[in-house]
Amino acid sequence: MVKVILLLIVGLVLLIKGGDWFVDGASGIARRFRLPEILIGATVVSIGTTLPEVMVSAGAAMQGSGSIAYGNALGSIICNTSLIAAITIAIKPGPAARKSMTLPVAFFFGASAIYCFSAYVLGKFPLTIGLVLLATFVIYMVSTVLRMKKSVTDVGTLTTEADLEAVSGEDYTVESEEAGTKDSLLKDIILLVVGAAVIAVGASLLNNNAQELARMCGISEKVIGLTIVALGTSLPELVTAITALAKGHGSLSLGNIIGANLFNLVLVSGTAITISPFELPMSGTIAGINSSLVLDIPVVLGVMLIMVVPTMIKQKLSRWQGIALLSIYAAYTVALFVI
Repeated sequence: MVKVILLLIVGLVLLIKGGDWFVDGASGIARRFRLPEILIGATVVSIGTTLPEVMVSAGAAMQGSGSIAYGNALGSIICNTSLIAAITIAIKPGPAARKSMTLPVAFFFGASAIYCFSAYVLGKFPLTIGLVLLATFVIYMVSTVLRMKKSVTDVGTLTTEADLEAVSGEDYTVESEEAGTKDSLLKDIILLVVGAAVIAVGASLLNNNAQELARMCGISEKVIGLTIVALGTSLPELVTAITALAKGHGSLSLGNIIGANLFNLVLVSGTAITISPFELPMSGTIAGINSSLVLDIPVVLGVMLIMVVPTMIKQKLSRWQGIALLSIYAAYTVALFVI
């Protein structure tokens, strides 16, 4: 047990330090190219924090258990939104530019429509759907890169903070010429890559040893699966969100959550479905209907709507959103135990 506890501590330390480097690298790149942090969060940062889900789901699919990706994707979205994002919003709500949120939010609900079609109409996830989801991921990344290039062009002739804020809708600090050197950019990229790798290793150590410790303490497999495993693959998002919040990069945190949720549908699920197509999983029923159709998918859509719709209307996050999302997460967890 001593070894397990020591590895838990090592995993936690790696997560914290990796998150620190990761956020510093991501925010540095955003400042250097004068890009909205929410866009960096919804692309580069989100890919890094979604790696654990990709690895878990792809591995399961290769073993012929592609349906595991279904629960992993939906569970991670619910955890990311109604627990991780909820905590950061409840603690420190802040401004959020509508212009920067539009693209990732539109793609998320577009991917959700494809997912719902497969679940409610087809009752299965065939190879075609997997390929469509992966294609959606590629289109999103291309669209975002083109948008970033346009953003750089738009701000290329602007020199004042006020001008930059007017174009992007977010706060900016104009960097000195020295800060924009190739050496500084390389440092930011290294911080981003190394930070992502350290987070992945730390999350794996913490998740695996937490499960082992739980078994040693006699905690049931069901409870371990619903709590430790679900939270385990979302640890990178949690660490990034908390670190970004502590460093004053709220937009980066919000962008990371939205992007990670999108990638759970198009990248995580898309990869697993393409490797091993599967029928709609049946884990229980509510009124004779597959519980996933009545509970899981509606909760996924509901928590995302609560997080993004009021935010895009008012261009700011409100504490009530965080409290409401946390309440939904608590109720959802209880419902899982009851069902």
